[in-house]
Amino acid sequence: MTETVRIDAYVLDVLMRDLVGHDHAPSAYLLYLWLWARTEGGLRRHAASLSTLAAETGLSKSSIQNAVRHLRDRRQLIEVTRDGPTSAPIYEVLTPWRRLAARNTGTVRD
Repeated sequence: MTETVRIDAYVLDVLMRDLVGHDHAPSAYLLYLWLWARTEGGLRRHAASLSTLAAETGLSKSSIQNAVRHLRDRRQLIEVTRDGPTSAPIYEVLTPWRRLAARNTGTVRD
């Protein structure tokens, strides 16, 4: 990927410390960054198999499975859906800190 991807300061300043330091889940952080780039910071969704995620990130398939579970179930930082039983999972990056910031400044648009 040669295009520039803008990363929220929260992802670097807070989320890295939370996932890597506190949760001891560096693979989850790496996967989140990879998905962030592919979804343009949560602006779109991205379909990819576990094998593709493993190959693209350099992590093992079991590390990817654990990272997906951590990001989806424990941290609620991604949503995973499928179009059908044999289709690749579709990943959506969630950015709950944006919603909280908007709520705190009174600019929530629901």
